[in-house]
Amino acid sequence: MSKTLLEQLRKITVVVADTGDIQAIETFKPRDATTNPSLITAAAQMPQYREIVDETLKQAKADAGAGATNENVLSMAFDRLAVSFGKRILDIVPGRVSTEVDARLSYDTDATVEKGRYLISQYEAQGISRDRVLIKIASTWEGIRAAEVLEKEGIHCNLTLLFGLHQAIAAAEAGVTLISPFVGRILDWYKKETGKDYSAAEDPGVQSVTQIYNYYKKFGYKTEVMGASFRNIGEIIELAGCDLLTISPALLSELQSTSQQLQRKLEPAQAKTTAIEKIAINKETFDKMHKSDRMASEKLEEGIQGFTKALVALEKLLAKRLAQLEGAVVLNHAAEEMFRVYDLDGDGFITREEWMGLDAVFDAIDVNKDGKITPEEIGAGLGAAFHLV
Repeated sequence: MSKTLLEQLRKITVVVADTGDIQAIETFKPRDATTNPSLITAAAQMPQYREIVDETLKQAKADAGAGATNENVLSMAFDRLAVSFGKRILDIVPGRVSTEVDARLSYDTDATVEKGRYLISQYEAQGISRDRVLIKIASTWEGIRAAEVLEKEGIHCNLTLLFGLHQAIAAAEAGVTLISPFVGRILDWYKKETGKDYSAAEDPGVQSVTQIYNYYKKFGYKTEVMGASFRNIGEIIELAGCDLLTISPALLSELQSTSQQLQRKLEPAQAKTTAIEKIAINKETFDKMHKSDRMASEKLEEGIQGFTKALVALEKLLAKRLAQLEGAVVLNHAAEEMFRVYDLDGDGFITREEWMGLDAVFDAIDVNKDGKITPEEIGAGLGAAFHLV
């Protein structure tokens, strides 16, 4: 029986799961995993992860203190939620997880450095080595400079939203551990711009990653290349041999169910023979190349805005859940107080004789119709009333 594409790919490329869904990671067993605000927002809305969200919110609220604003609580909760999902993921994968810095800090070097340090401190507080975590930062000039500082402190970085060779060279010169060039988003831009359908071999995203890979291997950079954001398995097949590829569960499933011969397309030895001219990168050169590359500049801004919107959506989701949790605390307290008032003899039940309200209300709360109201029944009754208001 012939081997699947996924089995063959794993022999020449490190497969990473592009998801925050822990169940999907358990299914495909990648070496590494990567997340972003969009993925965490999606995962946070799944019932099976409600426990993680609730525990994180409660702890953030407690640690922030009585005088903390909801904005402070939610900011702390987002970071801790990312770490909570990351920790769960690291219980499954043998390698690393990427955890993203707030996209709104993409043009602030100092704030990005501070956030990277904080995220690592949260992992280390839970006994997780910093070697198992990649801090994910947008590939702006400021983000690359922040990554350079963090790398010197032993905090490894993953430069994301990378669309151009200038970004890749600047990241490698900064000693970044890993970059994530976005294959599919590059293809999206060119398809919209030209109206053309591209084969996998001529796919502009595939060609961009191939160019970066060859440049790195030609000049001996240690920075790893991880192709990301795939639209189809054809792109993955064309990049077989890349250092790493981060792949969505849907495409992992397709690779796992497809059996055909996989040919290695990217080879370090072959890259060394390519005719490539080395480019010296400083801020002036970076800015000039970035401005002249309309695709890279537009997709970088679009990506930052997209991750920011996803983060805002997650904050709204967390704010709503926090309000529900705080409401539940209020309801529980009200139920306890109400029970103490009506349970005149303190026997743990409220009888109809003890009840001083309307009989219709007593009947509604007395769910099992045994003539007694338990603490659980009064709590449920108040909860139902709360949701009806």
